[in-house]
Amino acid sequence: MSHVVMGVDPGFSVTGFSIVCAEGSRVRLYECGGFTMSRSLTLAQRIGLFHNFFNDKIGYYHVNVVALETPFLGKNAQNFLKLGYLRGMLYYLHNLHGTELCEFSPREVKQAITGYGAADKEQVARLIMRLFPDLTTPRTYDVTDAIAVSLCGLWRRPAQRLAGGL
Repeated sequence: MSHVVMGVDPGFSVTGFSIVCAEGSRVRLYECGGFTMSRSLTLAQRIGLFHNFFNDKIGYYHVNVVALETPFLGKNAQNFLKLGYLRGMLYYLHNLHGTELCEFSPREVKQAITGYGAADKEQVARLIMRLFPDLTTPRTYDVTDAIAVSLCGLWRRPAQRLAGGL
């Protein structure tokens, strides 16, 4: 059975995503990008678009693992709350499609990719670009972060499986 992992770096302005697959000892990057939603849309419209976009990706690529980066509470609690709506939608899609769900802290992702848990986004991006030399440099770190989350989900999935509870 092949493991197709969708990595998501949730964000309300831009959500980075990527889909990778293990093919023997090689990792193939199927797709990556930044999913953006207009600020003029209501919260309900944004969540609907988010659902449709990721539901389509999971179905099209036959994703069997969804990997997420855990959020950290920054300066704005309102943004953190809105991010929770998007994460909840990904939990719902995981349940709907019967995928596995893995979550990794930013430190875990950086450690897995660079070997250094306090690496900055630029270091992670440079290593991702080395791993996938055909990849066009993304306009935002959200994309390279999502690829890193996908790889973390592929490499560390069995040990980091989400137990199913909160």
